[in-house]
Amino acid sequence: MKIMKSKLFAISLFTMAIASCNSPEKKVETVLEVTSFNIKTTVSELEFNKLDAEVEETFTSKQPGFIRRQSGVDEQGRYVVLVYWKSVADAEASMNKFMSDESVASYAGMIDGSSMKMSRFTITDEFTATNSTFTEVMTFKLKEGANVEAFNTVNDRVGPEFSEKQTGFLQRITGFNKKGEQVAVAYWDTKAHSDAVINDFMNAAVAKEFMGMMDQSTIDMIRFQSLTSLNNVALSNKDKVVALLNSFNTGDQTPISYINPNIYIQHNLGVADGLQGFGEVMQHAPEGGFKANVLRAFQDGDYVFTHTEYDFFGPKAGFDIFRFEDGMIVEHWDNLLPIQKPNPSGRTQFDGATTLADLDKTEANKAVVRGFIENVLLNHEMDKVTNYINPATYIQHNPAVADGLDGFGAAMKYFAENGLVMQYDKLHMVLGQGNFVLSVSEGKFGKGDHTAYYDLFRLEDGLIVEHWDVIATIPAKSEWKNENGKF
Repeated sequence: MKIMKSKLFAISLFTMAIASCNSPEKKVETVLEVTSFNIKTTVSELEFNKLDAEVEETFTSKQPGFIRRQSGVDEQGRYVVLVYWKSVADAEASMNKFMSDESVASYAGMIDGSSMKMSRFTITDEFTATNSTFTEVMTFKLKEGANVEAFNTVNDRVGPEFSEKQTGFLQRITGFNKKGEQVAVAYWDTKAHSDAVINDFMNAAVAKEFMGMMDQSTIDMIRFQSLTSLNNVALSNKDKVVALLNSFNTGDQTPISYINPNIYIQHNLGVADGLQGFGEVMQHAPEGGFKANVLRAFQDGDYVFTHTEYDFFGPKAGFDIFRFEDGMIVEHWDNLLPIQKPNPSGRTQFDGATTLADLDKTEANKAVVRGFIENVLLNHEMDKVTNYINPATYIQHNPAVADGLDGFGAAMKYFAENGLVMQYDKLHMVLGQGNFVLSVSEGKFGKGDHTAYYDLFRLEDGLIVEHWDVIATIPAKSEWKNENGKF
């Protein structure tokens, strides 16, 4: 009997062992943290990319529960950081420390906080796509009332029925969170391989079924190049200009090498042409030197334009334009005005939005500004003003004008009643990047003084919603130190 019981016990253990081997292994749940943001327009992308790598090595990777981190940037300039954690608690602890740790303060200071978005997702996939240089991240919610189990079944089919058959595809990771958000991450070896199958994916039967279960209004797709594959990219022209202006503060001589020593056309009428003229100005700097706080910087083809708070023979607001040839500065324009008190709406010449967006709308936004200058300011077709300006959200930084079209109208009325003019006679230049557009015009101001108008506009949905300017008198030709003219 004892022998029989022993045999039965052994058989039972053997059966349990087989059952254990045949039962599906429970997958370990981890957390994927997805953060997206823009860097400030004045920040060098190259310097940020280098600092990002340092933050990963010296801070993030040292935090408890850290698994892996990836970062990249899309064609619109939006940065994405993906961090894999063992638990939500680990992710929370790291974020709390990040917000107060001095070792990452410089990195955090480069980020435009108003643009930051962050979500966390529960996942069960283990990252394996170590050779990826290009990533697609799609977050979304399902349609109201959608069957989650049915969606999960379709979601699981996307890989074997489409993605895994494509050249260059490496891995697909999916997850969800308690807010009802879903995430799907696709890793590719190169952007070219990802680009090659976009249309095929949208036409695939499984993709139509997959996309058809989503609430289309919630979809956010980011396709980005990994920063590690961009580390050898040279300084952009915008980076060079910001470095040159910042050299006023640091005394660094390196950025002067970004100016072409043989051709440097100067349109600041108080400065002579060439590096010699630039050097003469620097020699007359007061004790402690000049100072420059670059608030906004943009690039349009061979042109870079900036909005800067200066201490340049006194506190000034300024716009600068630099033209490049073969990576070197060959021409410069500017417009400077002493800093004024806040306007009737309490706004200064410098505060306001800085986030760069809508890079795909640059030309359309430039056309809006051109239309506003030509039709409203040059041709005085005031009935068309709302074709260009959003009357509900027009923010004004001109020192003498209040917000809204009412503020604009009140200023025009004051000028008319006091025999003053604000007259635009010629539009010389329109430059833009994304939602910011700078116009350069010539006209008369006040009592008829020959004037340069530099107007910076921010646009949303095809309308102007914010405005900064510098209006400066053009000196008499007898005072010019070059023959290039203001424009």
